Amino acid sequence: MLYSYFLKPEHSKTHILRRDFIKLGLFSAAATLTPFSALAASNTKSDVFKNLAFYNTHTRERLAVCYCRYGKYDPKALAKINYILRDHRSNEIKEIEPRLLDLLHELSLKTRPNAPFHVISGYRSPSTNKMLRKNSGGVAKKSMHMLGKAIDIRIPGYNTKKLNLKAKQMKAGGVGYYPKSDFVHVDTGRVRYW
Repeated sequence: MLYSYFLKPEHSKTHILRRDFIKLGLFSAAATLTPFSALAASNTKSDVFKNLAFYNTHTRERLAVCYCRYGKYDPKALAKINYILRDHRSNEIKEIEPRLLDLLHELSLKTRPNAPFHVISGYRSPSTNKMLRKNSGGVAKKSMHMLGKAIDIRIPGYNTKKLNLKAKQMKAGGVGYYPKSDFVHVDTGRVRYW
């Protein structure tokens, strides 16, 4: 029956099959020219189920969770993420911006880590940020950590310098590299590097 569609141009399904065939050809050509982009476009499983894993280096808590299914964020999973990324000094919890989670998800696809993201700093209350700012020159007065839009991470067994480069390649926000403390800062602000 399928063979007959190709033989009978007057049949309406012929045009659909030809159109699909042309699309497949264009997709194949694109894959040849830009294989990583084409693979990313075809990686529908990662778009259907978005997973993240965290280890909080201060509280020693762990979390592995699917936070988004079929484009819908799971409120219970988001609440668990908000909790593990809370300000461990004050125990204050703030909603973490889903766009930051999506950024981390994409970063995990690029790095394929064998370990969870180790969290050095997630949400930071204004009082914690002020205290850290007094003790360190690397803390911004209006830190995006206070908005739930930034996170400081490392991946055990994964070179932090390489993690920094992967995050920069995404061009999805701010990226800061702290080699002495062995972590990378990522946020959802404007694209900038330090």
